[in-house]
Amino acid sequence: MRFAPIVAAALLLVPVAAYAHPKLVSATPAPNSVAAPTAQIKLVFSEALVAQFSGADLVMTEMPGMKMNAPMKMPAKATLGADGKTLVVTLPRALPTGSYKLSYHVVSTDTHRVEGNYSFKVK
Repeated sequence: MRFAPIVAAALLLVPVAAYAHPKLVSATPAPNSVAAPTAQIKLVFSEALVAQFSGADLVMTEMPGMKMNAPMKMPAKATLGADGKTLVVTLPRALPTGSYKLSYHVVSTDTHRVEGNYSFKVK
C-alpha cells in the first residue's frame, strides 16, 4: 500500500491517446443551402485526412421539370487539399439546377473513419 501514491503519480504522467474523430467543420456549398452553380465542393474537417481512404459521392435527387425515377449519380472526383484537412470534390462542369445529396467518408491520420451526408440545392 505504501507504493499506491507513487503508482498514482506515475499514471498521471503517462500520456493518454486522444480518441477524436474528424468532424466536418465547414462545407461549400453548406448543408441545406441554396447555392449558385458550382463545379467544386469543399469539405473542411477538424483533423488531417488520409487521401487514399477518403472520398465522396454526389447524387442528384431532383431536377426541376423532370421526373426522376431514381437519384442520378454525378461524375465527381474527390482529392485532398493542400492543407490536408480539406476534401475537394471536383466535377467536370458546374452542377445544373436541382437538389443534391453528398455522401462522404473520411479517415483521419489516427485511423478513425467517419461517414456523413447532407443535402443542398443549386439554383
